[in-house]
Amino acid sequence: MHLMKVDPRALKENPDRARQTKATPQADALLLATIKAVGLVQPPVITPEAGGGNGYIINAGHRRVKQAIAAGLEEIDVLVADASNDNGAMRSMIENIAREPLNPVDQWRAIERLVALDWTEEAIAIALALNVRRIKQLRLLANVLPAMLDHMAKGDMPDERQLRTIAAASIDEQKEVWKKHKPSKGDPQVSWWSVAQGLQKKRMYARHASFGDDLAQAYGIEWVEDLFAPADEDSRYTTNVEAFLGAQQEWMANNLPKKGIIAESTNWGEVKLPPKAERVHGKPTKSDCTAMYLDRDGRVQSVHYRMPEPRKAKGKAGSDSDSTADEVGVVAKTRPDVTRKGVEMIGDFRTDALREALGRAPIEDDTLMALLILAFAGQNVSVTTGSGGVYYGHSRLAKHAAILFDGEGKLAFDMDTLRVAARSMLVDVFSCRENATNSGIVARIAGATVGADGFLPNMGTDDFLSCLARPALEASCKDTPVLPRQRVKDTRAALVEHFKEARFVHPAALFAPDATALAAWLSSNTSSEDGDEADEEADGATAEPSDEDGEAFREAAE
Repeated sequence: MHLMKVDPRALKENPDRARQTKATPQADALLLATIKAVGLVQPPVITPEAGGGNGYIINAGHRRVKQAIAAGLEEIDVLVADASNDNGAMRSMIENIAREPLNPVDQWRAIERLVALDWTEEAIAIALALNVRRIKQLRLLANVLPAMLDHMAKGDMPDERQLRTIAAASIDEQKEVWKKHKPSKGDPQVSWWSVAQGLQKKRMYARHASFGDDLAQAYGIEWVEDLFAPADEDSRYTTNVEAFLGAQQEWMANNLPKKGIIAESTNWGEVKLPPKAERVHGKPTKSDCTAMYLDRDGRVQSVHYRMPEPRKAKGKAGSDSDSTADEVGVVAKTRPDVTRKGVEMIGDFRTDALREALGRAPIEDDTLMALLILAFAGQNVSVTTGSGGVYYGHSRLAKHAAILFDGEGKLAFDMDTLRVAARSMLVDVFSCRENATNSGIVARIAGATVGADGFLPNMGTDDFLSCLARPALEASCKDTPVLPRQRVKDTRAALVEHFKEARFVHPAALFAPDATALAAWLSSNTSSEDGDEADEEADGATAEPSDEDGEAFREAAE
């Protein structure tokens, strides 16, 4: 076998060559690039043409010859071997089978050797027909623990994702993990998955960051490029999770929209909305609120929600409280002077006092009759209008009317019996309790008329005073030697102690109704001619007594 120079175009292909399948375009491109960069490193093997020809047949190196022609080489070095009986078939097969490609560790070492000889990454990439990114990936092996590299060089390689995780860790971290997972005599195979898991770190990617370079610099965030990620995406990341989330939080605070809040998220990355909030899945309106939060990847997300309408309180206080509602859905509540429980207690006190007054206080007959009329106007009285003008009172009230009848079913009573029946009727009808039995303002008018304020109990107890807000409680100290304390419970305790031997009635418990409320009630219940006519036509009731009828009634009463 000797070396000689020939024109590659003069060589003939061997019909008995082992490799009949075409190489991939990438492989051909790599070979062409290396030939252009450093020439033909390994000469093809040729033999003289048998059968009387004067040409040469290629035994090994068909691709090299083809790419040398493509590279425009006029001459190439070839090794001329003696012709064999099998036309070079065995030599061609050995040439293709015996070759073993370099593993990534040897490739990296070779690249580092070239770099040491002043080859640039770009020049190496051109010579090997690879992109610069692949060269950088291989050079990441420089960050791998030498003991791991030695084991990888034996052919036990981690996959690309595991190698990326290992190379991103520090040498000290790799040493610690390698102690636990290095191969042993009993188990020579390394679990690269366990090694990678031991070195796994949470990565926060730049493509998920809403903040800019200014906040990144302020929080000391340094981006690292993930060379194993697809080339067409921003693969920069940081393992400084705390700094990344801090920068995201500050960005949200600086860009919080009107009616917006920064919400927390669950372990599953779902947003935690305020209690009773209803998430808006469609197009939000101007009145809806916005909640910004961070998902599991640290990305800023936002959802819209709306709060239920606040319950409107009755009266003027209700309109005032509406105007103070928080714009993001939290309703500001102002505690009334007397709580609901306090109002209910007042209702009970009033009712008991009114009943006692009706039973014991002197009442003139004319007043008594007026009270009876008021009693039937109470809102707790159930009266059903029949088609024939018949009225049915509550069955409970019938017993008071029954005592006015004698044994033969005729009305027969004296004045004392009538007074007892009237008072009993009023006792059953009037109520100030805060429930369905409440007679409304008429019961308070009745109580004020018969002096029921004097029958109210001492309200200077801890049970009732605990129902008062601080301003109302401190107002109760007026006209007493008790001074308001810093703590509400101390003020309350002092008042309870003071009223042990005295009597306290809260102004809100007095029977006299508010003048405005009374005027409104009178105005709403004053009969009008048009309204009465309409009502009479609607229910078929008889007309009110005329002036002449009223005069007749008065004469009959006398």
